[in-house]
Amino acid sequence: MFAILYVVFVKFFKWGGDIPHYAVYLLTGTVMWNFFMESTNQGIHAIVMRGDLLRKISFPKYIVVVSATLTAVINVLINLVVIIIFALINGVTPSLSWLLVPLSILELYVLSLGIAFLLGAINVKYRDISSIWEVFTQALFYAVPIIYPISMVAATSQKAAKILLLNPIAQSIQDIRYNLVTDQTITAWNYIHREWICIIPIILVVVVTFLAALYFRKKSKFFAEEV
Repeated sequence: MFAILYVVFVKFFKWGGDIPHYAVYLLTGTVMWNFFMESTNQGIHAIVMRGDLLRKISFPKYIVVVSATLTAVINVLINLVVIIIFALINGVTPSLSWLLVPLSILELYVLSLGIAFLLGAINVKYRDISSIWEVFTQALFYAVPIIYPISMVAATSQKAAKILLLNPIAQSIQDIRYNLVTDQTITAWNYIHREWICIIPIILVVVVTFLAALYFRKKSKFFAEEV
């Protein structure tokens, strides 16, 4: 997937010419997006796939979703090693900011887990939710600066760029790129310049996860019957 995106958008359309190490920049965004997708997709189907187990054994149902999403965590850690190797080959200089990358990955995982709790609980009764989520994420992919630099949006509309950066997915991926690849990456912190606005994505992650966990807990009492 990365190879196709790189050839089409970097070689043909010449995107990212103003960003150092854009190949690593693009690879990082692609890997983190796939991590988000894998986490949510695994979580959505977790309860339904383990229906027999839920009917036989009484245990906290959230464990099923967490264990399913941890597969994506293992995969992203392996892919992170690949990114680092690729970055070193590409001439990226290691720095202490690399130590901040796990925090941004954790933020993205918490958001993914919250969505997995919510949609996983809904999917028990309404099985079409996974198909709806698939269509929604196809559109969301282009609303997050994965294949294009946010500077392209900022050149047209600074307001639109700021709105995009308030998306928790975009915010965490841009932070990972900033700390891992190049400090010329546009992030909410260096573009919006208002701390109370910059923390909105983090607040959204906390609120979404909290409400999703409450909903999951409420519906988990009926999982064994409905699954």
